[in-house]
Amino acid sequence: MSSNNKPVLLYGGILLIGIFLPLALPAFQTQISVMWMMVTFALTWDILGGRMGYNSFGNIVFFGVGMYASASMQHELYFDIGQFEVISDQFNLQLTPEKYLFGLGLGMIVGAVICVALAWVLGSGILSLRGHYFAICTLGLGVAVGELAGTIDYIGAGSGMAAPVFPLAMGSAGLFYSYFFFILVVVTFFSLKWLYSTRFGLAINAIRDDEDKAEAMGLHTTRYKTLAWCVSAFFLSFAGAGFGHLNGFIDPLDVAFPGATFGVWMVLMAILGGKGTLWGPVVGALAFHITQEFFWSTLLGWQRVALGLMIVIVVVFFPLGIMGWAREKWPERFGHILEEESS
Repeated sequence: MSSNNKPVLLYGGILLIGIFLPLALPAFQTQISVMWMMVTFALTWDILGGRMGYNSFGNIVFFGVGMYASASMQHELYFDIGQFEVISDQFNLQLTPEKYLFGLGLGMIVGAVICVALAWVLGSGILSLRGHYFAICTLGLGVAVGELAGTIDYIGAGSGMAAPVFPLAMGSAGLFYSYFFFILVVVTFFSLKWLYSTRFGLAINAIRDDEDKAEAMGLHTTRYKTLAWCVSAFFLSFAGAGFGHLNGFIDPLDVAFPGATFGVWMVLMAILGGKGTLWGPVVGALAFHITQEFFWSTLLGWQRVALGLMIVIVVVFFPLGIMGWAREKWPERFGHILEEESS
């Protein structure tokens, strides 16, 4: 088989999976939606952590802000604050399909703008830090924003807020959001594939390899680092908006800003698949989510222990991740992927 046909077959196979998997497994549509969301998590974290060498634990901020912004926009359009805060009054949050889609779309746009602006402001200051100082600062940022959200009455404070109910006329919410998150993955993947082939990709790789030398050569490193965080924030805002509506209820710590779960899993999935590669985060996220769901259904009570042991084994025996290990073991099979990413 010609190497030129391999990417076409690969993309075609993934497209068929994205279309038919939720139809074939209707009972698992929510899990499928979350699976594609996990891929978005890993891809967006890898922009900083893999390509640029800045390990961020604060990306969960943009996920939560996008979630709250989207839901709040629908609140402003159609409901009063009392209806929107109380989940027991959820019946009154029913919308027509047209209103639901318009509010969802407008909320996502507003959320994306807010998240990009927030990333630019925060990045202009935080991204002057390096190494573990940056990692610790972003970890504190994620915790602080979650706690802050729990004090704001407008968004329900610690009690959380209800999202509008998915209209019955639109069918299954799980099917709708399975396709939404799959489309988000496709757009994110190909957008990053293009970005990595431009001057932007060369610049962030230069920062990872030797930031001082890159600055000495005239590269405006702070600008590129901030831009990278803005790109990550943009896509994460859409993921947050979609998940908030899929879940139906937004809690500040457990749903919007779950730093101990989603915030850490972003890092683990990229490392598991092989950070600094295009396909590594995709493979890592799929492997992580499928394994996690298997453990949750078969090892109830021990699922986190099993998941932790799996991560330790992968890090110890496969330090380059799944893709890095596969390239070393079968270079003739995975070489075209390496060439595709570097072109």
